[in-house]
Amino acid sequence: MIERIISFSVKNKFIVGLFIVALIGWGSYSLSKLPIDAIPDITNNQVQVISQAPSLAVQEVESFITAPIEVAVANIPDIIELRSISRLGLSVITVVFEDGVDIYWARQQLTERLKEAEESIPTGLAKISLAPISTGLGEIYQYHLSVRKGHEKEFNPMKLRTLQDWVVRREMLGTVGVADINSYGGFVKQYEVAVNPEKLRAMNLTLTDIFNSLERNNENTGSAYIDKNPTAYFIRGIGLVKSLEDIEKIVVKTTNSGVPVLIRDIATVQYGSAIRYGAFIVDTTEAVGGVVMMLKGANAHEVIANVETRIESIQKSLPPEVTIEPFLNRSDLVGRAIGTVSKNLLEGALIVIFVLVLLLGNMRAGFIVASVIPLSMLFAVSMMRIFGVSGNLMSLGALDFGLIVDGAVIIVESVVYRISMSKHHHPGIKRLNQKQMDENVLDSAKRMMSSATFGQIIILIVYLPIMALIGIEGKMFRPMAQVVTFALMGAAILSLTYVPMAAALFLSKNTDHKPNFSDRLMNWIHRIFNPAIRFALKRKLLVSVSAIALFMFSLLLFSRLGGEFIPQLEEGDLAASVITLQGGSLTNSVNEVIKANKILIANFPEIKHVVCKIGAGEIPTDPTPMETGDYIITLKDKSEWVSATTREELVAKMETSLIPLAGVKFSFQQPIAMRFNELMTGSKQDIAVKIFGDDLILLSEKAADIESMIQTIEGVQDINVEKVTGLAQIQVEYNRDRLAQYGLSVEDVNQVLRAAFAGSQAGIVFDEEKRFGLVVRLDKDYRQNLDDVKNLTVALANGRQIPFDQVADISIKSGPAQVSRENTKRRITIGFNVRNRDMQSVINDVKVQINEKIQLPTGYYISYGGEFEKLEAAQKRLSIAVPVALLLIFVLLYFAFNSVNQSLLIFTAVPMSAIGGIFALWLRGMNFSISAGVGFIALFGVAVLNGIVLIAEFNRLEKAGVTNITERVMKGIQTRMRPVIMTAAVASLGFLPMALSTSAGAEVQKPLATVVIGGLITATFLTLVILPVFYIFFSTTSFKFRFKKWSAKKLVSILLLLGATTIFSTVSGQQPRVINLQEAIQMALDSNLAVRSSAYDVEIQKALKGASWDLPKTAIDAQYGQFNSYSNDNSFTLSQSIAFPTVYVNQNKLAKANIKSSEWELKTSQLEIATQVKQVYWQLIYLDAKQKLFVYQDSLYSGFFR
Repeated sequence: MIERIISFSVKNKFIVGLFIVALIGWGSYSLSKLPIDAIPDITNNQVQVISQAPSLAVQEVESFITAPIEVAVANIPDIIELRSISRLGLSVITVVFEDGVDIYWARQQLTERLKEAEESIPTGLAKISLAPISTGLGEIYQYHLSVRKGHEKEFNPMKLRTLQDWVVRREMLGTVGVADINSYGGFVKQYEVAVNPEKLRAMNLTLTDIFNSLERNNENTGSAYIDKNPTAYFIRGIGLVKSLEDIEKIVVKTTNSGVPVLIRDIATVQYGSAIRYGAFIVDTTEAVGGVVMMLKGANAHEVIANVETRIESIQKSLPPEVTIEPFLNRSDLVGRAIGTVSKNLLEGALIVIFVLVLLLGNMRAGFIVASVIPLSMLFAVSMMRIFGVSGNLMSLGALDFGLIVDGAVIIVESVVYRISMSKHHHPGIKRLNQKQMDENVLDSAKRMMSSATFGQIIILIVYLPIMALIGIEGKMFRPMAQVVTFALMGAAILSLTYVPMAAALFLSKNTDHKPNFSDRLMNWIHRIFNPAIRFALKRKLLVSVSAIALFMFSLLLFSRLGGEFIPQLEEGDLAASVITLQGGSLTNSVNEVIKANKILIANFPEIKHVVCKIGAGEIPTDPTPMETGDYIITLKDKSEWVSATTREELVAKMETSLIPLAGVKFSFQQPIAMRFNELMTGSKQDIAVKIFGDDLILLSEKAADIESMIQTIEGVQDINVEKVTGLAQIQVEYNRDRLAQYGLSVEDVNQVLRAAFAGSQAGIVFDEEKRFGLVVRLDKDYRQNLDDVKNLTVALANGRQIPFDQVADISIKSGPAQVSRENTKRRITIGFNVRNRDMQSVINDVKVQINEKIQLPTGYYISYGGEFEKLEAAQKRLSIAVPVALLLIFVLLYFAFNSVNQSLLIFTAVPMSAIGGIFALWLRGMNFSISAGVGFIALFGVAVLNGIVLIAEFNRLEKAGVTNITERVMKGIQTRMRPVIMTAAVASLGFLPMALSTSAGAEVQKPLATVVIGGLITATFLTLVILPVFYIFFSTTSFKFRFKKWSAKKLVSILLLLGATTIFSTVSGQQPRVINLQEAIQMALDSNLAVRSSAYDVEIQKALKGASWDLPKTAIDAQYGQFNSYSNDNSFTLSQSIAFPTVYVNQNKLAKANIKSSEWELKTSQLEIATQVKQVYWQLIYLDAKQKLFVYQDSLYSGFFR
C-alpha cells in the first residue's frame, strides 16, 4: 500500500501539487477561524445555584434554603461534587457534573429540581436563579466608568451605577459570546420613603400602613374601549407614580376632621439606595465597573473583539464626560502567550532548517524537508478547527518541528545518499534523466519508508495515553497530544506523497558528489565516536555496568526532585485577597483598602492600576463577605520594572510594604489562577486543608491549631483560615408569652423589623424603560444603634403601639459568619500558597505535622485540595499512562522485528534517555511536574527511533553477508551515523527556544523542552555506544541459549517460590483487625450476591447495546435450470433486508434506557446494603459500648462486695 502511494506521487507530480495547493488554501482559511486563548479552560463542568434572601441570617439561610436545595438536586445523575456556602442573605451552591455532561441538560435538570425545592422553602423568602453559563476563563474583560476631571459631583456613584446597569450592561448583553455582565460598586438607585418613627407614632400609624398605601396608589389599568363609529376609543387608567412629588402626595389616611395625612407628612421621600454588601475601588477612590463574562465554549479572541466593537458603540450613548476604561483585557495575555508560542515555533523551525542544511550538506534537500514544517502545521490547524481544539499555550506549546520532519529526514537523506552512489549503478552518467531520478527516489523511499513510517507511528502511539487522561490534567494536556498527533499525521501523509515528489523534481540530478562542510563535519564526528565505540566493544562489561549504575543514580536523583502540578503561568498581572477584621463594616473595609492602595501606588512604579472588589457583586458567583476583597493589580511590562526583577520578588516587597496595616491580611496570587482555584476547589489559595465535621466552633478551634502549626513550615505563605464564626449579631429573641399577651404573631413583628432596617419594596417606579424599587424603611438617623431596634414600635389591635423590647429580648451576640458544606457535610478550609519550595515536599511536611499533632473526634476528618489534589490525581493517571505507553512501544517493536531480543535491545533507549531527562531537570533546578511527565512520554517515543534505525541497518548487513558481528556494528554505525545524529539534533534543537524562553507562558513549556533535550543528548550518545554492546550480547548464541533455558525453567521456579512466600506470609500475618464503617460497607458490597447480580446485569445490558445495530442475516441462493429460455441458466441471488433507520435508532435508545435502568437498580441495591450495614455497624458499636459499661459496673460491684 505504502509503495503504491509513493509510486503514484512520483509519477503524478501535478496531481500531488494540486493537493498541496488545496492544503495551503484549506489550512490558511482554518487558521483565520481558529479559536485562540491563552491557556485551556480547565474549569470543571459546573452550575451554580444562587439564592438571595437579604432578610435571613446565616443559620436560616443554611436551614431554609441551602439544605432543601441540596437534598432536591443530590440525585441528579452524573453529579460528582456538591459544594455550598451559606452567608448572611446569600446561598451559593456549586453542582459539579461529569465532564461529558451537556451543560444545558444539566441546567434543565437543576431548574426542574429547584421547582421541587421551592415547595420546601417559605414563599417569597428567597430569589433563586442559576449563575451565567461561564467558566474560570470567562472573565475576559473588566472595566470601570471613568469621569472626566471636574465632573465628579455631577456623576456621583449612584448616577454612574444607573448608567452601568441601564445603559452599558443592557447594550453589552446583546454581544455575541457574552453570557452576562457582573456589575460592581456604586449605589443601586431606589425611590426611598424614609420614615420618621416619631411622626409615625404621633399620627398613630405603622410602617404597614405606609406600605399598603404605597402599594395601592401605584398602578395603571385598562377598561376595554368605547365604540364611536368609525373610531374605537381605548380606555386607560394612569396611576403609576413618576416622581418624588407623586409619592409625597399619596394619602396614608384621613383624620377624623377630614384632613388627609400624606406621605410627606410622616416621611422624607428621596433618592435612596439598596443596602450595600460590596464596593469597588479603583486606585484610591470608589468607582463603578463591570466584568464581562464569556459564554462557556466561546472563542475568547472573537468575543473580546466583539466586546471592544460594542463598547465603541456604547460610548456614543454615554455622556461625553463618562468613558469606559478597561483595566483587565484578556487579549493582552492571549497576545503575549500566543506571541511566545509563535516566537518559539518560528525560532525552532529556523534552527531545524539550519541543522538540516548543515548535516545534509544539500541546500535543496534541506529546504524540501523544511517545507514539510509549514505544510504539516497547516494540516494540524485544519484538524484543530474540525475537532474544536483551540490554539493556546498548551495545545501548541509541545510542537517540535524536529519530530515532525523525522520521516522526511530519513527519506531525503536516503535519496541524497542514493544519488551520490548512482555513479556505481549508472557508470559513465554524470547527470540522471528524470526517469532515472524517479527510479532512484522510488527505490530509496520504498527502502526507508517502512522505518520512517514505523518511527512516526511509534511517536503517535506514545501520545495515545495522554489522550486518555481525564479531569483537569486531561483538559490541560489532551489538546497538546491531539495537535501533535494532527501534525504527525500530516507529516506522515506528506512524507508518502509530497516529499518523494519534491525530491524527484527539485533535487540535483548530478551524480558527482564533492566533499562539502557536512561531510567534513560528519568525518569529525566519526573521529570522535569511533574510538569510544571501539573502547566500549572491548570493555563490554565495564560499559554495561557503568550505564546501569548511571541509570540507578538518576533514579535516586529523581526521588530527590520536588513535585508540582504545572509551573505557574506568568499572567503579567497580580491578584490578591485582602481580609480585614472579622465582622467589620463595609466602610471599614473601604478605608483599609484605600490605605493599602495608596501604599502600593506610592512605592511601586510598576503598577498601572490597583482595583479591588470588596464583598459580592450583582451576580454573586464569588460570595465573599464585606470584610474580604479581591485585588487585581495591573502591571507595566517587565522591561519597565524597577522595584524587582521577578514576580516572587515583587510580591515579597509588596507584602513587606503592607505590614504596617494592622489586622489586614493579604494573599497574593494571579487572576486566572485564583479564579480557577476558587471555582474548582472552593479555595483561592494553591493548597486547601479541609476539616469536615458538624460543630462550627470545634472546626474553628482545630483550624486555628493547624494554622499555628503549619506557619513554621518552609514554603508556606499567605495562610488564610475560613472565618465561620465570630459575626456580631443583634439578636431579637421573641418572648412568646408576651406576644400572646398583646395578641401579636411572630409574622407581625418580623414584618415590621424587616421593613424598618432592610426595607420593604412596595412597588416599582418606571422611568421610561428603567425600573427602580419603591422602598419603605426608617430614616437613616433611626437605624444607627441597638436602642433604635429596642425603640422600634409595633401596633396592637386596639390601635396602641408598644416598643420591641416589650415583646423581645434584644442583645448583641456572636454567631456564625459562614457555613461551608461539601457533599452535604460542613467543613472549614485552611488555605495557603507555596513559594520558594516545591509543592510536594511542602504537603508532605504539612501532613506529617497534622497527623502527629491533630486529634479529631469521631466523625471528623481531614482532606486536602487545590493544586496538590490535581497533582496527586495526575500522578495516579500518569502512573498508568506511562507504563501503557512503554508497553505499546515494546509491542510495536516486537511486531516490527519479530524478536523479543531485539525489541528489548531497542527498548534500552528508554532508560538511557530517562537519564538525560532527569539530569537536565536537576541541573536547571526544576521540579517534576505534569509538563515534565508529558515530556518523558514524548521522549521515550523519540528515543527508540535511533535504535530502530541502527538495528534495522545491522539486520540488513547481516542479510547482505556481513557475518563478523564487530565489522557489522562498525559498518552499520558508519552508514547510519548521519540520520541518527540528524534525527536527534533536529528533535532536541527544535525544543531549544522553548527551553530558553523567558517570554509570557514559557514557564509551562520549559520542563517539557528540558526533558526532551536532556534525554535525547544521553539517548543519542548511549545509542551509538551502549546499543552496539548490548547488540553483541543479545546476538551471541550462548547468550540466547542461556536466556531461553533460564526463562523456561528457572523463571517458573522463582515465580512459584515467590507465590509460596506470599501465601505463607499472608497466613502467618493474619490478625484480627478493627474495620471502619466505610470498609465494612465495601466488604458488604463486594460480597453481596444481589449487588453482584445487578453489576453483572449492567455489563450484560452494555454488551447487548451493540446488538441494536445488528442486521438480519444475508440470504444467498443459487439455482440452475430453465428460467429465461429453453436452455439452462445459472441463477444467483443475494438479498439483505434492512429495517428503516429509525428502527435501529430507537433500538439503540431502548438499549441505552435498559443500561440506565440497570445502573439505577445497581445503585439502589448498593444504597440498601449500605443502609443496612450502617444500622448493624452502629448497633454493634452501641452494644460494644454497653458491654464495656456492664463489665465496668461488674468490676465496681465485685470490688464493693470484696
